[in-house]
Amino acid sequence: AELSRPPSSIWWSGIAAGLAISMSLVMEAMLREHLPDTDWRPLVENLGYAAGFLIVMLSRLQLFTENTVTAVLPTLAEPCRRTFLGTGRLWSTVFLANMAGTLIAAIFWTYGGSLPDAVQATTLDLSLHVAGWGPGETFLKALPAGFLIAAIVWMMPSSEGSEFWVILFITYVIALGDFAHVVVGSAELFIVALSGEESIFKLVVMNLLPALAGNIIGGAGLFAILAWGQVHEEIDEDSSQG
Repeated sequence: AELSRPPSSIWWSGIAAGLAISMSLVMEAMLREHLPDTDWRPLVENLGYAAGFLIVMLSRLQLFTENTVTAVLPTLAEPCRRTFLGTGRLWSTVFLANMAGTLIAAIFWTYGGSLPDAVQATTLDLSLHVAGWGPGETFLKALPAGFLIAAIVWMMPSSEGSEFWVILFITYVIALGDFAHVVVGSAELFIVALSGEESIFKLVVMNLLPALAGNIIGGAGLFAILAWGQVHEEIDEDSSQG
């Protein structure tokens, strides 16, 4: 169903997801600003990271890392030109739309004046933390994030009534582990670039692309293939019976 959706529908849904996912950064900054600087502060402030994911996933918007499982499993089940091209089209459309959405969000949060000065400064501090990672560190931090987001997609069909808690728990683990998610990270990197702290070229090469590679390998390369190994014999049996 995902592979057959019109590109325009995927594009606008992806932009909306990019806009909404920026709330993960903003909510985390709000919590940090209003909490005392204690050892337990990260345990609470990282709950804010789930905000954007809850909006995106419960609204069924198109988030790039969600498509690692939904697109790869049909391709593994029926490897042919149609599924490969469909997967490539889906991934590229969603990723570019997400980047457009996070760029718009970054411009708004940087220049819109909607955030208190203290919260905006904290947003930049959080973003600079991500921008300070090297490419190798970013890639390694992105692997578990890709795996965990793919796990959410895999768990959702059997989580009827508990989707909120599944998303909250898994994304809280990502935040607490200080893992790298390419779409949330892009909002942070765009904010750093717009603030004049780093060049966009350096941020893309050193941070964005390694995070993209890590999320793809962690989600599509590790989780999706393991999930396929779990169910492919059942799918083959159903196909032969049909």
